[in-house]
Formats: sequence, structure tokens, C-alpha cells
Amino acid sequence: MGIKKFFKDAFSDMKESAKAQHEVDKANFQAAKAEAKANFEENRGRNTFAKAKADAKKTWDEAHMTPAERKAKMQEEREKQIAEANERKLSAEQRYQQAKVNK
Repeated sequence: MGIKKFFKDAFSDMKESAKAQHEVDKANFQAAKAEAKANFEENRGRNTFAKAKADAKKTWDEAHMTPAERKAKMQEEREKQIAEANERKLSAEQRYQQAKVNK
């Protein structure tokens, strides 16, 4: 096998791979575009000026927190998530025990 054939085959493979990847990228882009369009239609009319203003104020307030305040808020959110996870775990364990008893 000559060096010319090797490079010719290698570049041919790269070209085919690039075409295939382009098709994948195009499909992903179309999917993201369709999802964005659907999200927009679902939320049309729900994002009022008052809601946008409230969201902006929340973002503004979060941006101007001191590091200690931010740390406390993040800790509070983590504790809330842990509590929710524990509730889900307890519920799942109860369902498991119930299913075991019913067999």
C-alpha cells in the first residue's frame, strides 16, 4: 500500500465523517430550534412585565449579596434539596415495603 493511497483513504474517511457529523449537528440544531419554539408558545402571555421585573430584581439582589449571605443562601437551598431527597427516599422505601407485603 503506497503512501498516496494511505493519505487518499484517510482524507476520504475524514470527509465522510465530517459529512455524517454535519448531519448530526443539523438534526440537533433543528431539535433545539423546535424545542425553543415550543417553549416560547407554551409560555406566551405568561411572562408579564411584572414577572420580568420581579425576576430582574431577584437577579439584581442575588448579584449584590455579600459572600456570607450567598453562602448562607446556598446552604439553605442544599438543606432544602436534602430534605426533599430524604422525603422521596422515605416514600420509596414505604412503597417497597408495601409491595413486599402485598406479594
